[in-house]
Amino acid sequence: MSLDNLSRVDLNLLVAMQVLLEERNVTRSAERMFITQPAMSKTLLRLRNAFDDPLFTRSGRGLVPTPRALEIQRQLPEILNSVSQVLEKTEFNPATRETSLHIVAPEFMAVQTVPELTKILQEESPGISLALSNIDDTYEQMLESGEIDFALEVKKPLPKDFVITPLGSFRPAVWMRKGHPLSQHDPTLDEMLAYPFIQYFLLIADKVSPNTESRFDRMLHELGRKRHKALTTDQLMTALDTLNSSDCLMMGTMDDLKQEGEYYEIVRKPYPKEVEHYPEIPAVLVQHRRTVNSPTHNWVKQKILCIVQGLRQERGIEE
Repeated sequence: MSLDNLSRVDLNLLVAMQVLLEERNVTRSAERMFITQPAMSKTLLRLRNAFDDPLFTRSGRGLVPTPRALEIQRQLPEILNSVSQVLEKTEFNPATRETSLHIVAPEFMAVQTVPELTKILQEESPGISLALSNIDDTYEQMLESGEIDFALEVKKPLPKDFVITPLGSFRPAVWMRKGHPLSQHDPTLDEMLAYPFIQYFLLIADKVSPNTESRFDRMLHELGRKRHKALTTDQLMTALDTLNSSDCLMMGTMDDLKQEGEYYEIVRKPYPKEVEHYPEIPAVLVQHRRTVNSPTHNWVKQKILCIVQGLRQERGIEE
């Protein structure tokens, strides 16, 4: 039977059919269905019309099923059990859950959360696998369509269909290599602008260009200043390698990159006083409202929030 035909059938009739098959009596079936005997008789009539078969004939002992009814009797328990399992809310068990989740995030956020999240999932829910992609301008549509499950993002206005959970704020900072001439003190804006910059674009999906302005560039223009860009890139590792092997500076955050490890020794300096008004960067976790009641999504979401909270406590960051 096609879905179009099935949509015209009241599936409650299948429950009534099962009761009639078990009781073989209209009165007792009515009692089990908590309806009157005439209502049960009308239900039997509807069943006969639906199956185009008498289904039962009357005898002194009650109802006798037809061959079609006996055929239905063999199939019906499994069908009803399957429907029941679909309707029942199963208890979520992370240890046995098997699925995949897709997260999009800018690299400077992903590098702090996804490695630890992957470790937790392998320990507590090995059946959940992660996919990670760079964030781009289509992530809202992808959340809506179900192509992705979460987005780590810088806070911005979103439609009401999206659920936004704050993750805290990133404090802007100036990055330089260890041993840089400015690394021994907090540099002024004049001192900073004497050096070339690496422009790493965190959240740009289009092709990067040296002419693309960042918020920092616009702020400098307000002050009548300009910086020289030695490298413009959307590749974080390339930017860090260049930073580590030159006297270039790079705009980042005080809280970025959980561990630089043995590869990068980055010195972070606060923004100079001339640009103290530069705002902090609020980070958020975004999901579509369709996943709000998903036990799997809620469990993974709590793990992400715990990771972020742990990072902030580790660094002594207070909101």
